[in-house]
Amino acid sequence: MNKRKLGFAKEDEAARFLTECGLIILELNYSNRFGEIDIIARDGKYTVFVEVKYRKNASSGHPEEAVNFSKARIISKVADYYRISHKLSEADPVRFDVVAIEGDTFKWYKNAFSYMC
Repeated sequence: MNKRKLGFAKEDEAARFLTECGLIILELNYSNRFGEIDIIARDGKYTVFVEVKYRKNASSGHPEEAVNFSKARIISKVADYYRISHKLSEADPVRFDVVAIEGDTFKWYKNAFSYMC
């Protein structure tokens, strides 16, 4: 399986994991001119923007470590566009989460980072 197909497969696994945890998946692989967000979901009153990172093992670092300042800024910009295009107000709560998959282990980091402008 090539890297791109593996990435999509892991994002699908993460979506199933989040669904089992009670989230409602709104979008998978949402993209616009600013970039891409792996999963957009609803968790109660929150619109949740989720970045999925996978590593076979920790030999090249843990997957969550790959969500750096630059990646968080891109996700924030994509989320802004999503909110505007879906007519969400500034008062509607949002959250930025990370699902880290290492081997077969899932870790869900709620509020992994704050909005970055």
